[in-house]
Amino acid sequence: MNTPRRHARRAGIAALVGTTLEWYDFLIYGTAAALILNKLFFPAISPVAGTLATFATYAVGFLARPLGGIVLGNLGDRLGRKTMLVLTIVLMGLATALIGVLPTYDQIGVWAPVLLILLRLVQGFGAGGEYAGAVVLSVEHGDQRRRGLAGAWAPAGFALATLLATGIYQLFLLLPDEQFRQWGWRVPFLLGIVMLAIGYFIRSGVDETPAFENAKQAQQTKTGLFAALRHEPKSFLVVVGARFAENGFAYLFPVFAVAFLTKQLNLSQSLGLTAVIVASAVQVAGVPLFAWLSDRWGRRPVYAAGAIASALWTVPFFLLLETREPVAVVAGFVVGLGICYPAMLAPQAAWFAELFDTRTRLAGFAFAREIGSVLAGGFLPLIATALLAWSGHWWPVAVYLGLLTVLTLIALAVGPETQRRDIESAGTRSTVTTG
Repeated sequence: MNTPRRHARRAGIAALVGTTLEWYDFLIYGTAAALILNKLFFPAISPVAGTLATFATYAVGFLARPLGGIVLGNLGDRLGRKTMLVLTIVLMGLATALIGVLPTYDQIGVWAPVLLILLRLVQGFGAGGEYAGAVVLSVEHGDQRRRGLAGAWAPAGFALATLLATGIYQLFLLLPDEQFRQWGWRVPFLLGIVMLAIGYFIRSGVDETPAFENAKQAQQTKTGLFAALRHEPKSFLVVVGARFAENGFAYLFPVFAVAFLTKQLNLSQSLGLTAVIVASAVQVAGVPLFAWLSDRWGRRPVYAAGAIASALWTVPFFLLLETREPVAVVAGFVVGLGICYPAMLAPQAAWFAELFDTRTRLAGFAFAREIGSVLAGGFLPLIATALLAWSGHWWPVAVYLGLLTVLTLIALAVGPETQRRDIESAGTRSTVTTG
């Protein structure tokens, strides 16, 4: 009797571990980009140009994500969720560990940034299918009445990854500057291999989802991205639009804001990282709370509240940072990253999965989500840094995030409420009930 619940719990843990690795990869790079990589891989140019170049390599990882979404999403819709998720965790874990052993510009010249970019592309390719696959695995194993909570395992991985990535970097920043520059920055990347081993072991033991098996037995032939684009274009566009605010704020706080604190306000690196750690701990609790609320009130109302709250908090956030008071800085991060942001992240998981049919779910979800990642989060640190350099002030950054929020609210208004949608059918579109 408890077998479905046991499968659901195992699938949730597999989603949590894999998503933690995905976001750990990207956040550890983003943190390193804000603190040290510009000095090691782009030392021949000015500090501002070096920061821009480093954030550009950060954005390169996002450019590969839509391709990963296409290839890996189609693989997951044809061969199964489990097969695809084992492959993604291997790709991301190996690429992350290899960044940790890369020679620097002083050692091999221009080949250093070239190899860095190549590994970022591999990271991005694997991540392109990871989050969607993890969400679909946990949602399809979950109980229909609590799919929001089932989907919360994967976004909780984001909070946990932020906590791990920032906490680990905070620890190694205690090293003398020369030791951190020589080898300390490498260890957080090398730890990716540990997470790879754990994730591979867990995912190898997960069963395929009942929804996928039912669709496969029904011999439905229309699978993958092109079927999703042809039959569900509205769902595709809704996912892309809904990503703008969520993904933009995801990288404002732990990436751009940390660089802003250290480079613009001349505050210690440890203060920004401490603020992110505290906020991420709050977010770990916030994700299941907002996911539970989405099961009660619907996905869209909770998501919209999070988007509006995040946009409204942007100006107070920067004003708090400018006080240079540690308590105020931490409070700014806690409200923004710990409370406002998870109200978007938590309901998003189940909502995106519910928008698509079973045999197009993974490819449609993955590709649409990663297009949104490229357009929003991938370029956020680069665009925000350029806006800051142009204006000398943070207000254009706040305006830019406000525009992203408007696009997300439009997508939320257009998209359907899926809270009670039946996703157990063999790949056929079910009706949406209300009430």
